[in-house]
Amino acid sequence: MAHAADSDAVWSCFLPSDLPPLAYGELDPAPPSKKALFTRLSDSPVLLADGLVSMWLDRESGAKCFMLSARALYIVWVDTPQYWRWISLTNSRFAEAAKLRDVCWLEIRGKMHSQMLSQNTKYAAYMVFKIHDEHYGLDFPLQEAAVSIGVNRSSRQACLLGYDNADDEEEMPENYRSIMLRIRRFRRSTRRVPPPEAHVQLPQKRADGWMELEMGEFCNEGGDDGEVSISLTETRGGNWKKGLIVHGIEIRAKK
Repeated sequence: MAHAADSDAVWSCFLPSDLPPLAYGELDPAPPSKKALFTRLSDSPVLLADGLVSMWLDRESGAKCFMLSARALYIVWVDTPQYWRWISLTNSRFAEAAKLRDVCWLEIRGKMHSQMLSQNTKYAAYMVFKIHDEHYGLDFPLQEAAVSIGVNRSSRQACLLGYDNADDEEEMPENYRSIMLRIRRFRRSTRRVPPPEAHVQLPQKRADGWMELEMGEFCNEGGDDGEVSISLTETRGGNWKKGLIVHGIEIRAKK
């Protein structure tokens, strides 16, 4: 019975039949069985052939999940050094992130063909980011997060700076902590975080050290050849913003 449960015939049922091409060497050495392949793809993401998108499988459902890197996104003025700059990352899924230097027009968009996703699956999209210690303008005005597929569109108000990272202070070097504590306490006293009754989407801290903001949900019912569009914008207030570090947008199965 145990041998049958480990057979390729059984585990083929859990693996998508339409896995996209992967970057060279991502599955090196090649998993020796379908079970090993499923375990590998559900344990950690692998890069697709273009190197700008990563993929993994949801362990419970086998659904395909993706992350679009910052390089795969449309970010207004991202290649203008006055407004944004590219920074190198270590021990992260992608080699680069986009760091906001100073803009009054925040517009970040991602797209993915629905055929790449698993059919009859509920998904949620998440902005994955960090906030640099030198930041401003990210608490107010609120941002708009939106997700659309076909003619269906949902949007919500969001606040990138709604997370209080007080727990991170213990990890600071001793000679740096006292200065940053004074700065952060002042910023908390002046920060305009929306109250719970405002129904504003706030970010959560992730296990990998990044933050994530849920931007919306959608259902990929038939896997038709449509387009999933995801956006985070703040273009009405005219306020200048600084300090956002964009890693990418995740699209993952939601229970």
